[in-house]
Amino acid sequence: CPSANDLRPANGTRLCAVLYADNSPYYDQCCAGAALEVPPGSDVPYMPRGWAARASSLVVGTRCELTVWSRRAKGGKSRRFSA
Repeated sequence: CPSANDLRPANGTRLCAVLYADNSPYYDQCCAGAALEVPPGSDVPYMPRGWAARASSLVVGTRCELTVWSRRAKGGKSRRFSA
């Protein structure tokens, strides 16, 4: 997985988090497959099409916090992740 300091897409802008579709018990195979990039200041009450219950690993950038909810529209239980 990339380190929290290395979260930058190809255009070089800063990202707050990246969610990955594939995970593995083997560390060198984690953070693989499709990636969902979360730019700073994002407020997304619904996961993009095809991402509901799909994210299996994530990396959160420095000076960022990612909050996720168990139900759509920010309902249910929440959990916060940071670098």
